[in-house]
Amino acid sequence: MSNEIEIGRGKRGRRAYSFDDVAVVPSRRTRDPEEVSVSWQIDAYHFDLPIVAAPMDSVMSPATAVALGRFGGLGVLDLEGLWTRYDDPEPLLAEIAELPTEQATARMQEMYSAPIIPELVAQRLAEIRAGGVTVAGALSPQRTQQLWKAVVDAGVDLFVIRGTTVSAEHVSGRSEPLNLKRFIYELDVPVIVGGAATYTAALHLMRTGAAGVLVGFGGGAAHTTRVSLGIHAPMASAVADVAAARRDYLDESGGRYVHVIADGGVGRSGDLVKAVACGADAVMLGAALARAAEAPGRGWHWGPEAHHPLLPRGERVEVGTAGTLEQILFGPGHLADGTLNLIGAVRRAMATTGYSDLKEFQRVEVVVSPYTPH
Repeated sequence: MSNEIEIGRGKRGRRAYSFDDVAVVPSRRTRDPEEVSVSWQIDAYHFDLPIVAAPMDSVMSPATAVALGRFGGLGVLDLEGLWTRYDDPEPLLAEIAELPTEQATARMQEMYSAPIIPELVAQRLAEIRAGGVTVAGALSPQRTQQLWKAVVDAGVDLFVIRGTTVSAEHVSGRSEPLNLKRFIYELDVPVIVGGAATYTAALHLMRTGAAGVLVGFGGGAAHTTRVSLGIHAPMASAVADVAAARRDYLDESGGRYVHVIADGGVGRSGDLVKAVACGADAVMLGAALARAAEAPGRGWHWGPEAHHPLLPRGERVEVGTAGTLEQILFGPGHLADGTLNLIGAVRRAMATTGYSDLKEFQRVEVVVSPYTPH
């Protein structure tokens, strides 16, 4: 069955769906929300919540990584952010929150042009470890070659390689590209890698030995990739395609399960529910956690694309503050817009459809029912 549509005589395209285009259907069985498990495990690490924080300066500081870890999620620190370039980035974070819009990109490019200090990488990871939680740090594919040794020597439990698009075969005439397969094989820690938005790209990443694959491309709230590069991956289709790659790789590898983490487009609790329904094991949250009172962005949110020296493909966006990190995760919600009590919403959706854990909930029935948020 093909859902290809003729765009014009010379071009056909496959119809793809975003989370707003799909909805979960209740089944014949219901259960109590208290009896539902939302935990998951990747490699040797167990988490009570299916939430991974996006490695972005507006979302994660060493302190918020520890706080999220204590609540049962996984905080990932951006090891190319302000925390590894400056002894005390707090004044800079405060300045970013106050910058006039027309000056924001240029000033952020300036801040982020300071060199990354390997000793600070070690210090920040040690601060997270001292909090007694799972330690995770992220590098872009471009910087992994240069900094991975400092990261591994400093001690991480999980290593994240996150780019707008990450391929198993990066072709470059100028530099020796990162050989993911060899890199992951030689590294002694589980690696989560992405983004990938297609079945084939994800399958190639799974074959490198990655423990998890991030699904998404330019779908986040702070990205302008769609308008600047014309590239975008509707998330419901992307997650479902990558989940199919996970299933086929499980057969091909004789039982190796690679975790699928939806990264982008998961701004509110309903999106989180639909990400799991389409096949995700967990979700990576940026804007949703940037709305926490404790978030370093102080109500603003931006990614590394916002200060790219040559082609900024993101912007500093005002997301506001919805509540404390605890309220965002567990409520109580005093707004009905899906920004508070994310976990309560997932539990209730699973209970309403009769599923007791996340793996089961991936089998829930989904319909195409486009919805335009107000």
